[in-house]
Amino acid sequence: MHALRLLRALTWPEWRHHAARQAVAVLAVALGVALAFSVQLINGSALSEFAGAVRSVQGEADLELRAVGAAGFDESLYARVGTLDAVRLAAPTVEVDTYALDANGERAPLRIQGIDVLVSPRLSPALLPKLEIKGEGASVLDPNAVFLNAAAQEALGVASGGSLRVQSGAAMRTLKVAGTVVASGMPMAVMDIAGAQSNFGRIGRLSRIDLRLRPGTDADALVTALQLPADVRAALPDDATQRVSQVSRAYRVNLTVLALVALFTGAFLVFSILSLSVAKRLPQFALLGVLGMDARTRLKLVMGESALVGVIGSVLGVALGTALAWLALRELGGDLGGGYFTGARARLQWSAGAAIAYALLGTLVALLGGWLPARTAQGIAPAQALKGLGTAHAKAPVAWPGLVVMAVGALLALLPPIADLPIAAYASVALLLLGGIACVPAVVGALLRSVHPGRSAPWTLALARARWQRSGATVAVAGVVASLSLAVALSVMVASFRDAVTQWLDTLLPADLYVRSAGTAQAAETAWLAPEFVAAAAKLPGVARCEPLRFTSLSIDPRRPAPVLIARTVGDPARTLPLVGRLAPARAGLASLYVSEAMQTLYGAQPGRPITLPFPEGRSTEFMVRGVWRDYARQQGAVVIDVADFVALTGDTRANDLAITLAPGASLGEVQAGVRALASDPALIEFATPGEIRAISLRIFDRSFAVTYWLQAVAIGIGLFGIAASFSAQALARRKEFGLLAHLGFTRAQVLGIVAGEGIAWSAAGAALGLALGIAVSVVLVKVVNPQSFHWTMDLLLPWARLALLCLAVMLAGTATATICARAAASRSAVLAVKEDW
Repeated sequence: MHALRLLRALTWPEWRHHAARQAVAVLAVALGVALAFSVQLINGSALSEFAGAVRSVQGEADLELRAVGAAGFDESLYARVGTLDAVRLAAPTVEVDTYALDANGERAPLRIQGIDVLVSPRLSPALLPKLEIKGEGASVLDPNAVFLNAAAQEALGVASGGSLRVQSGAAMRTLKVAGTVVASGMPMAVMDIAGAQSNFGRIGRLSRIDLRLRPGTDADALVTALQLPADVRAALPDDATQRVSQVSRAYRVNLTVLALVALFTGAFLVFSILSLSVAKRLPQFALLGVLGMDARTRLKLVMGESALVGVIGSVLGVALGTALAWLALRELGGDLGGGYFTGARARLQWSAGAAIAYALLGTLVALLGGWLPARTAQGIAPAQALKGLGTAHAKAPVAWPGLVVMAVGALLALLPPIADLPIAAYASVALLLLGGIACVPAVVGALLRSVHPGRSAPWTLALARARWQRSGATVAVAGVVASLSLAVALSVMVASFRDAVTQWLDTLLPADLYVRSAGTAQAAETAWLAPEFVAAAAKLPGVARCEPLRFTSLSIDPRRPAPVLIARTVGDPARTLPLVGRLAPARAGLASLYVSEAMQTLYGAQPGRPITLPFPEGRSTEFMVRGVWRDYARQQGAVVIDVADFVALTGDTRANDLAITLAPGASLGEVQAGVRALASDPALIEFATPGEIRAISLRIFDRSFAVTYWLQAVAIGIGLFGIAASFSAQALARRKEFGLLAHLGFTRAQVLGIVAGEGIAWSAAGAALGLALGIAVSVVLVKVVNPQSFHWTMDLLLPWARLALLCLAVMLAGTATATICARAAASRSAVLAVKEDW
């Protein structure tokens, strides 16, 4: 009992005295937990909101019959299905993705659901139209009446009783807003199915049929008995959610892994803070040891402090993460830059399980950060520590354990993805970092042995001590290596990706002006340019060449998002496409196809081999894959076919985009005015130059990597604070050494020069090791994680200027903080401290 009272008397004031430093450690844990937990909440809430929106539209259907292509299927199938005894209820639907003009006259995406208002609400009550206008002829069956959900009203700025202009092909149609529906999700309008068919050129066509089956019905047997036509597939109602979940999973997992980086670096800050705390309390620990406290109790004491830091930081992190998630969902709508949930207004859905998991993870990280300081407190020799002789290690550290860990990490990088995720690659990155940090003392020693001491006594002494006490570099340099390597790896990854995207855009944007009607493949069947418009644009003065582009979706696997078919003028594919690898020869009788890297990975498309694809209207057509090209816009896959082959196979002469090359000396403004004059309504088309498209694309890219930039700043900040804490701890532990140097005739400036020299030596060694380790990690991120996550490749780009600035900043910060931390320890009180041994 007396020992416990003494323990409290000696340690609790110390905790309060260093509350500011402990608060920084708590803040580091809190930031890591907050970032990771907020990403989890945002992604979970967005996906859950999307699933809820799908359920509100599809209601309580047991099975759906869905069109393979956007053009739909013949409605005669509905009459056949509706008479089956096994089908209790069948609800036909026409889905139209189009554009509507908002209050400012700008085009905004809008999904229109054409339903049988007498049947569909029995399956999906959220689609029940609520008539809010009165008057002669007002009816939910009015073919020109639409009913908007809340998201559409907000996005378009249109209230009940107003009019709405929507795009249908190459014309605009005016519909009246007759009321509302309660369906959630993206902006959506509901109208009678006959009105949707007549207004959007879908006469006799349906997009899907939702079925409610009688109890005991075997759905698989029913589908087999139906003998569905080639342009219809049976699917479960939650397949849409699973498709979005699958295509966004890699993005969500990568965001979560990057968010955990803050926790990883936070562990080193906890390590540095507790190392400083232990160094300042060595006399107390020594006194407790002399009075009978065993080493195990000292270990428990420091680990208890680590646990307290972790618990407090985790609780604050969960609260902060909840606030960040709420703010992000409100400002970004659940879309963190990936574009998977654009338009969804997700509400925060708090998860107690996730909160507990991340709180436990934060506590575990704090315990890991406090393990080595706790072992230091456990391993002190009380009598030696009372004399201020420190805790010098008798054995020189060896590098082979760290090298073994790094070798295992390198081997893991060679493994294929697990469940379509780069799990082994993530483990490779973790082992490379841990192995590299374990090698810090040995590598620092090897680097310092190659440095010539020169003739300066302070520099010679600083270099000798840095070599002799290189085990202390684990404390001083480990945080530098961890933070710098992560910052270097993220910098290289982002720079490589940005450079690859820039080159990709340069290849795909050879024209001077682009005219767009449909921004997505889903809207390409509704928003298009007529062949007459394309021909007239090609004849305008100042137009040297006018090439049409056509987009449509290919439903290959109902469990995956549909790849995009791009029909364009290919010409010489080596010049017009960013090809990867060899170009296979064409084969007579088969149209040539060029597949993206995602198609190669997901569907096994290989150059030189034929592939069969379900073309529009479900027809299976065989093509020859001639090459693979890089596509950073469509993770689900894309194929390119020459527009002449597309027209020959489908007879479809419509275009969604125009790529216009100007004649020498032609005026861009005059050509734009000429094209605009050809349109029946200027709102039908949008213009963009290659520079504008490049700027927009790179702005979207930077937004997607905003979290990565923030993580870089956090990693560097934690690393620099770790330097300060580490050198503070060492300076405090060396007060008697500084006093001895003063007795031997060294001036205060020379003592500070010795410490600065050690700071330069250790910081330079840490920067060199962090740079090398960061480049190694970046190779795994660029060459393994990105291809396995997103199915695209890129060349490794090392931004040497930025990397040099990072290393220089770390070296300067290490030197400055070492000098500042030594100023107090090298004062006159340090000279008097020598008397403690006499």
